[in-house]
Amino acid sequence: MNRIIYQAESGGVAVIIPTESVELALKDVPEGVTYKIVSEADIPSDRYFRNAWVMGDCCIDHDIDKCKQIGHDKRRAARAEEFKPHDEVIMKQIPGADADAAEAARAAIRTKYEQVQTAIDAATTPDEIKAALEAD
Repeated sequence: MNRIIYQAESGGVAVIIPTESVELALKDVPEGVTYKIVSEADIPSDRYFRNAWVMGDCCIDHDIDKCKQIGHDKRRAARAEEFKPHDEVIMKQIPGADADAAEAARAAIRTKYEQVQTAIDAATTPDEIKAALEAD
């Protein structure tokens, strides 16, 4: 089945899935916007970097810089989650808790995510960015 795609004003690519016919669905494309009618196979099945989609010559491409930004945002969020239990020990100065061990754990987490950051910066494809984020 065919789809209608166009560059959304807010960024990314809008995908219209016609319920009846492509011709009827064209009314949903904003006036004056360039659109393409593509097959379902031309739409990436992996939505991981959906906010980085851009209109390509034949189909949807990925803006690698936007993919890297999304990757860094996900890296920062994951790092913050790993920091939480150690931050609490240091911040609250919990009696009986080893602040030195917490800081050592934080240093190991920083090193891990510096390596992820380096891999994201060196990536040339969305798959390489995703692999960097999934590596432990």
